[in-house]
Parts: sequence; structure tokens; C-alpha cells
Amino acid sequence: MVKKKLVVLTGAGISAESGLKTFRDSDGLWEGYDIEDVATPRGWRKNPQLVLDFYNYRRKEVAKAQPNAAHVGLAALQDDFDVKIITQNIDDLHERAGSKSILHLHGEIFKMRSEIDEERLYDIRDDIKLGDTAEDGGQLRPAIVWFEEAVPMIEPAAELAAAADIFVVVGTSLVVYPAAGLVNYAPRHCPKFIVDKKIPYNSSFYNVTSIEKPATEGVAELRELLKKFL
Repeated sequence: MVKKKLVVLTGAGISAESGLKTFRDSDGLWEGYDIEDVATPRGWRKNPQLVLDFYNYRRKEVAKAQPNAAHVGLAALQDDFDVKIITQNIDDLHERAGSKSILHLHGEIFKMRSEIDEERLYDIRDDIKLGDTAEDGGQLRPAIVWFEEAVPMIEPAAELAAAADIFVVVGTSLVVYPAAGLVNYAPRHCPKFIVDKKIPYNSSFYNVTSIEKPATEGVAELRELLKKFL
């Protein structure tokens, strides 16, 4: 039997229940930092040490965090569906929960890159320091897509969305673009499910089931609802 293609877009809300804070929960501050200082090219040019300190701290926080029931529940769906996860999150909790096909839209906290060549990537588990350079001589920086930077994985993500038999959104407010626009690439008549604590009204969505609950509770309900598609 050919499995239906289940495409899942996840955001910060799914990792929040693993203790990873989101900047949108705190009036534009992210772990006490202004996002313009730590998550923009301007911030990097102004004070690279501050940016490195911030992401070195985040890396330690992610390493300590554990996948929650929502991550595990999405991984379990692989038994019955061809699951493709598109995540806005930079953590590796989907991987650790057992999901096999994950596209990171905004980069990964455990990777770093040259500031000269964005395709020159390296794994990193410890700290990045000022003076650490890539083979091309460029200062190493987090391999994170910052605000005001292009999102190179958006086109592959749009292709995945367009091929979906079922499209699911978990833990995202659908206000950060271009990621929020991916739901519009999903075929108009394919079933869509949105799981979030607070779901924004959008008249352009069609064939949508809303599950207004935290990700852990919502994914459990989602799994029950998806049984009718087997």
C-alpha cells in the first residue's frame, strides 16, 4: 500500500513544551535579548561576540532539552504515512524523537558556517569563538537564517507542501513569513489541520480542522483524527 504524503510544518510552539522559549512569548525579547541584536546581519556586524554568546547559550539549552510527546507523536505517524517535516525550529528534537525526513527552514543550532560562504558547513557541539575560522578564512558563525536574510530552503519546502495529501501545522502562529505562506502551497482540497494554543483567523484557508490546544495535547488529538485517512 502506498502511504499518503503527510507534510507537517512545525514552529516554536512544539519545542516550547520541551522548555525552549520563543521570543514571541516575551514582547520581542528572546532569552532577554533584543532580536535585532542577536538575530540579524546588522547585529552580527555590530557585535559578533554578543551573537556568538547568545547562540552558544542556546546550543547548551537545546542539548539539555528532550523531545516531548508532540515530537514523539509526529514520529509515530511514520508507521502509517509518508511523513515530511518542515520545521522553523533550529533544534534537533524532531531528529531525536525519531522523525526521518526533516527540512530545517531556518538552519540548525548544531551547525556552523563561514561568514563568507554560507554553503561551507561544519558540525558544532561546543562553543564558537571569535577567531575560529573556516577553511576559506571566514569567521565561523551559527548556520542560522537570521531575520533580513534569504531563506534558501523555502523553495524545497514549497515543493513538499504542493505534493501533500494531508497538510498539518503544529505550534506556529503563521505570522513569520515566508514560512507562514507554505500552507497556501498545499493543494486547495487536501485536508489541513492546524494545532496551536491560539489559532489566527485566516479566510484564505480552505478545508481546515483547527485544534486549539498545546502541541502535546493537540498532536494526540490529531493522531486520532488522521485514522480516518488510513
